[in-house]
Amino acid sequence: MASTITLEGEPRTQFGKGVARRMRVAKQIPATIYAGGTEPSFVALPMKETTLALRRANALFTIKFGNETKMAVVKDVQRNPVKRIVEHIDFYEVRAGEKVIVDVPVFINGATKGASVAFIDMQNVQVRADVTNLPERIDISVEGMADGDKILAKDIQLPEGAELVIDDPEESIVTVEVPKEESVASPSGAAEGASAESSDSAAGGAADGEKSE
Repeated sequence: MASTITLEGEPRTQFGKGVARRMRVAKQIPATIYAGGTEPSFVALPMKETTLALRRANALFTIKFGNETKMAVVKDVQRNPVKRIVEHIDFYEVRAGEKVIVDVPVFINGATKGASVAFIDMQNVQVRADVTNLPERIDISVEGMADGDKILAKDIQLPEGAELVIDDPEESIVTVEVPKEESVASPSGAAEGASAESSDSAAGGAADGEKSE
């Protein structure tokens, strides 16, 4: 189950790039909390605590600002492409008992048989679950699997109450196979060498001919 994290911020009433820059200098992150059918809330959150909290996938946030408290999940995170610092966060307000769709990363563990290797065909899967029980990750065991074995979407074990959101339940999530050996180097290099030698010989012959004249 995903973590529930509390963040304490303050209402945000000023906007624009200049304001955002001043906020980042003050170690704050501008954020917006969207709610269906109502006006969004604008918040300034502490940079350090918020950045650390974002490392937890699909965390449920309790955000306190002014006299308000909202429960929300992350919708989008904007980062500086060079410095990679968080520049803005969009949250989506949720309520207890509500189900949302989230992307959940896939991880594998265990050892396959022989020289076979497990490959993850789908790095993330979409899951619909209660906001208080959002999975952070999906762990799949490949212990004892052999070349040609697969794990399909329908085989994934999900937390109670969660369901996979996918068009084709037969789609492969993990495939086990023996990697093909690297192809033998083509003889093109040798051919090029022979051509070079022929060219050198021809040039040498021409030079000898010129000298004999």
